[in-house]
Amino acid sequence: MHIVNVHQAKTELSRLLARVEKGEDVVIARRGEPVARLVACKARIQRRPDVLKGKISVPDCFFDPLPEGELAAWEGR
Repeated sequence: MHIVNVHQAKTELSRLLARVEKGEDVVIARRGEPVARLVACKARIQRRPDVLKGKISVPDCFFDPLPEGELAAWEGR
């Protein structure tokens, strides 16, 4: 873990971000007291809307109205 003061963080932000991207945590301190921590964000996964195409099927009864008792439970009656 690398600790820097606020002034150093402002002047070296690009370098600090490069360290974070390599997996290092960076702590920003004010007057020697830790205030914030820079950590890498998780990489966003590419979403594919067709990933389950052909692997699952929805029966026609899925779209039938719910029985009265179940509908009442969903509506909080």
